[in-house]
Amino acid sequence: MTEAGLKRLLDAVSSGQVDPAEAAARVLDTLREAPFEDLGFARIDNHRHLRQGFPEVILGTGKTPAQVASIAERVVARGHSLLVTRTTLDAYDAVRAVVPDATFHGEARAITLAQGEIEPGHGTVLIASAGTSDVPVAEEAAVTAALMGNAVDRLYDVGVAGIHRVLREQVRLQGARVLIVVAGMEGALPSVIGGLVRVPVVAVPTSVGYGASFGGIAALLGMLNSCASGVAVVNIDNGFGAACMASRINHL
Repeated sequence: MTEAGLKRLLDAVSSGQVDPAEAAARVLDTLREAPFEDLGFARIDNHRHLRQGFPEVILGTGKTPAQVASIAERVVARGHSLLVTRTTLDAYDAVRAVVPDATFHGEARAITLAQGEIEPGHGTVLIASAGTSDVPVAEEAAVTAALMGNAVDRLYDVGVAGIHRVLREQVRLQGARVLIVVAGMEGALPSVIGGLVRVPVVAVPTSVGYGASFGGIAALLGMLNSCASGVAVVNIDNGFGAACMASRINHL
């Protein structure tokens, strides 16, 4: 049960729609749930949705398909939404054997299943990418933001090498409540968009670029030194982290 769910339950008790004894039983069921489940190779945080509003997310990197599937099965059994990031088709095959309704998102390299109570965001999260090569990171952000209850708008391949492409989309930019801007090379796009809007911009540097981009460090430093106000920066290729930040802003 999330904080929003608890508030709705209390409102229902106040209006007489739910009996106090039934409400108490629901709350106690949540409190009785073990705070974590020990699988030997992983300890699943069962209370993360209570503390942070979204269940534990599985990072697929470094885990075997069997390990990913075992964790996913327990997360779903608890009634929580499932998100596996940086994963593979082999892991998806293993997950699908125990969670048949799970979906694989190829570009995002993610596995998802939405279930339980997901509080909707208040506006749109717009995700812009500078180039097509940045789309995998942008899609990781898009899939994550959507699963967290946000309306998502995609605006891809609008980098500064052809700046007219983004300038003609100002209606969509202005209509968003928060923006995620993904760029490699010199990482200029977040500064451009940050100078056009009044809402927060979460910038994501990618590892796309030639040798002197240093695997995304050039874009990271460029974004950190942005002259546009209201631009925050996450780690290189961290579409997931950007979506988490944007979702929290959108749910305020």
